Amino acid sequence: MRFEVPQFIGIEDKIFGPLTIKQFVYLAGCAALAYISYRYLPFIVGIIVALPIIGLGLALAFYKVNNKPFIFVLEAAFKYVLGSRLYVWRKEDKPIEKRKESERPPLLYVPKMSQSKLRDLTWTLDVKDSTTLGTKETMNKR
Repeated sequence: MRFEVPQFIGIEDKIFGPLTIKQFVYLAGCAALAYISYRYLPFIVGIIVALPIIGLGLALAFYKVNNKPFIFVLEAAFKYVLGSRLYVWRKEDKPIEKRKESERPPLLYVPKMSQSKLRDLTWTLDVKDSTTLGTKETMNKR
């Protein structure tokens, strides 16, 4: 039995001619707001208020930023403007404190190895190396 797998599920259906339902709602709502501002405000003020409303409607319906609808940009802008900001790091100027001579950290003591102890150490390392690797032939191959 064969089943059809739906394809193009990320594409919205065109309902009103070449417009999707979202595009139609954005354009219709902004057109209604522009008409109300034109109708009930004085002519010049109505035009000044209606033009940005029409521009917003066109941007919401058709403009995409980084292949995402403009409504996401508006949402991010409102969240940024109205939201609180968290500053994690603030640099504080601290004065440099000078140490006194008596407060210096003690110097580290590094013991010196005598020539005989150094030979003994290298001999034990060589012996352990040869026992882990096997015969002297494998030692010579390295």
